[in-house]
Amino acid sequence: MQAVKITEHGDTDVIEYGEYPDPEVDRDEVLVDVKAAALNHLDIWTRRGMPGIDLEMPHVPGSDAAGVVEEVGADVTRFEEGDRVAVTAGVGDLRMDDPTLDPRFHIIGEHVQGVHSEYAAVPEDNLIPVPEDVDWAVAGSSCLVFQTAWRMLIDRADLEAGEKVLVLGASGGVGHAALQIADYAGAEVYATGSTEEKLDYAREHGADHVCNYEEEDFADWVLAETDGRGVDVVVEHVGAPTWQDSLKSLTKGGRLVTCGGTGGGNPETDIPRIFWEQLQIIGSTMATPDQVDEVMDLVWDGTFEPAIREELPMSETPRAHEIIENREGFGKVVVRPDSEL
Repeated sequence: MQAVKITEHGDTDVIEYGEYPDPEVDRDEVLVDVKAAALNHLDIWTRRGMPGIDLEMPHVPGSDAAGVVEEVGADVTRFEEGDRVAVTAGVGDLRMDDPTLDPRFHIIGEHVQGVHSEYAAVPEDNLIPVPEDVDWAVAGSSCLVFQTAWRMLIDRADLEAGEKVLVLGASGGVGHAALQIADYAGAEVYATGSTEEKLDYAREHGADHVCNYEEEDFADWVLAETDGRGVDVVVEHVGAPTWQDSLKSLTKGGRLVTCGGTGGGNPETDIPRIFWEQLQIIGSTMATPDQVDEVMDLVWDGTFEPAIREELPMSETPRAHEIIENREGFGKVVVRPDSEL
């Protein structure tokens, strides 16, 4: 089959699209004929090299994909040939109340081979059904960011209607999902973006207040907009460049919930502000199966709208990486196997 391959860690020139061995289906796995997949910042980090993760090369990246069941393993009971499915990439012990807390928890495409290929063998437990009326681009691009944002806001931050929420980078993958979820939950939504086009998108999808962070300090803007109070929750996924201002944006007793550090993972932090203002710093990773089902039902019925900034053939995956790294447009970058085009 044809697959996207990372031959070593580095810049986009380490990405290839070419022949790769066909997957072998284990007893608990499903062979998926991939119709559409999507990139996340996770793919950028994986390509560059994540500390502590030693990947077997060549590595097939990709944590988001959707397609048609081609074959099922002997022990598979939930799916059969011809079913439409999407990948949910977190792998944990489902006997636990929260599999994301399994010490062996890992992510398809980051720690093990991913799904940016013509075919992918995926554990049955890492697939969800896709309704017939859902477009492949939506099905293949929604799961990772919407489950991440849902768990961050609804479970970890315990967001309540009427609270004030700041969403950083509201036009990115997690950002555009968090924007819609916060609005759905009844929050007053503050959002940041780097262009007027991105801010217009934020307004159209739930933002009550918007700030161009290229033109003004977003923490000063938040405090001005809230008469010095600050917000109850900050959705933080940038890291070092925004961390101090994210803390500054919070009201007393506020919660910062983080799922990543795309701009740098080791920020300086204001410890006196944290204890004096009694702030909570909350980590969040992926979601439980029940949380995935909850939020994806709202994607499938159109309550939430995954933004697609561009669709490309998988052979142009290096360009897809550049779009994300250069922060071009808003939403997800979808890639399709060249054979599907």
